[in-house]
Amino acid sequence: MMWNEIYREWCQVEGLAEEVVKDLAYLKTQPDQLKEAFYAPLEFGTAGIRGRLGAGINRINRYTIRQVSEGLARYIDSFGEGYKAQGVIIAYDSRYYSKEFGLETAKVLARHQIKAYLFDEMRPTPELSFAVRELGCFAGVMITASHNPVAYNGYKIYGPDGGQLPPKQANQLTKFVRQVKNPLEVKVAEHSETSPHQLIEIVGPEIDECYLQKVTSVIMSPQLIAAYGQELKIVYTPLHGVGKKIVTNALARSGFEAVIVEPHQAEGDPAFPTVVSPNPEELTAFELAIALAKKEEAEIVVATDPDADRLGVAVRNGREYQLLSGNQIAALLVHYLLINKKEKGTLHPKETVIKSIVSTNLVNEICKEFDSQVIEVLTGFKFIGEKIAELELKDETAFLFGFEESYGYLIKPFVRDKDAIQAFILLAEVTAYYKSRQETLLQGLEKLSQNYGYFKEETLSLTYEGIAGKEHIQTLMSFFRTSSMKTIGGVEVVGVSDYQSGLKIDRRSGTSSSLDSTHSDVLKYYLVDDSWLAIRPSGTEPKIKFYFGVTGSSEKEASNKLIKLLKAIETLIACVPKSNK
Repeated sequence: MMWNEIYREWCQVEGLAEEVVKDLAYLKTQPDQLKEAFYAPLEFGTAGIRGRLGAGINRINRYTIRQVSEGLARYIDSFGEGYKAQGVIIAYDSRYYSKEFGLETAKVLARHQIKAYLFDEMRPTPELSFAVRELGCFAGVMITASHNPVAYNGYKIYGPDGGQLPPKQANQLTKFVRQVKNPLEVKVAEHSETSPHQLIEIVGPEIDECYLQKVTSVIMSPQLIAAYGQELKIVYTPLHGVGKKIVTNALARSGFEAVIVEPHQAEGDPAFPTVVSPNPEELTAFELAIALAKKEEAEIVVATDPDADRLGVAVRNGREYQLLSGNQIAALLVHYLLINKKEKGTLHPKETVIKSIVSTNLVNEICKEFDSQVIEVLTGFKFIGEKIAELELKDETAFLFGFEESYGYLIKPFVRDKDAIQAFILLAEVTAYYKSRQETLLQGLEKLSQNYGYFKEETLSLTYEGIAGKEHIQTLMSFFRTSSMKTIGGVEVVGVSDYQSGLKIDRRSGTSSSLDSTHSDVLKYYLVDDSWLAIRPSGTEPKIKFYFGVTGSSEKEASNKLIKLLKAIETLIACVPKSNK
């Protein structure tokens, strides 16, 4: 069926939700947006589905939510009655319609006689991951669009280990979702169908308490916190998300009592009225919190994104505050974990850090000093969760830390996704550690650079909206995949990993080897001076991302390398023509 026929079908259905009816009328006046809303269904990416709110099969609305939930229900049906009884735990964030979408999910599952646990109010993503494991559920669903702008929402699916579904299981689920051809025809259970069987059970404080008891286990030195925790001033902003309640409770229990919440961004608000984008990677999201920190003379400013799985931090530097990168935060946390364990004599002979292939190599150098290993996986925290499960089968290996450059961290694997609450507690402890040495986090970073080298990373994220944008992203990937670049910015390319073909090519020897990884549309180039470049389309956003990493013997040398590499790639991108569609 053509996209315009699907649109007409939607217009003819009686009893559609009010917000969908309004958007259908609006789309009628916007031809380009209308086609984009109906030309193709939403696709699963690295974290489920994510898209703009609105009417259409390529938008997030209660009917496409039902469609994915119906696919999930059929997927669970295929495993048998016992798995249906295990059930699905559902959580949601502060975004528009998140609560409604959570209920729609529960009602679709109940229609299939699948037990659904639904949180009584908004909760963080890491708590959802924890709850899957705590309740012994077969799956979990998180309604969120993470740090995306106000117009977005999404749907992430978790497996029985509490991790996002890895590729094999996601592909199986996708087949069931695609069997559901018409989202408007998906049936949901009525109240009378669920109540007698208690198929939808509301949960809340009891899960909070279990999670909070676990989360304080990330503390490495209670004595250090006892000495400095009460006086360590921290300004915190939840960025209008779910973080306030659980984060402040976790910090108080951990011994950090001088936490000041930015009042204008404290409560959940789907409009995100004080920020352009609720993204803790961006300095603009910190403006109000930094203003408060200057007034209070706080040591650090911490922001969590709307579903509290990512964390960003700004550190006081004189009267100003400097934003740290996700890679810098990870380096500080890993180094502290290792030195603390070494001092206590509890360092495992095979401590393991798991990071994405686009994250800093500074952590690799730190781990070398402590004879610890680093495992690299594809971008997407589900691959970190998957690797943790593999490590647990090997008694001789101990998981230490997992991270992505995009401000996602995990310390203890009772959660199997990014956990900003765990990271916040440990970061506060690391801040106290440097304070005990009359140093700041910035001074700690400088010492790491002096010891291990100056590492710099950058991400160039390019947005190409709509059908033409999707085609241009594919064109760019094809251009770089077929271009036999011998140098980039005048620096020799010595190796290329193509995760789509599954091969790593050594340019010097001309040999190739297989990559121990899931196949994915990702390229990574290795340069003779230890710089690297990686390219990948986003799985959930209309973006293509270019990741850069360099190292030098000084800040200036590393900065110059990075600038040169960035300019070279920007020049190449400009040479690729865009579609006229």
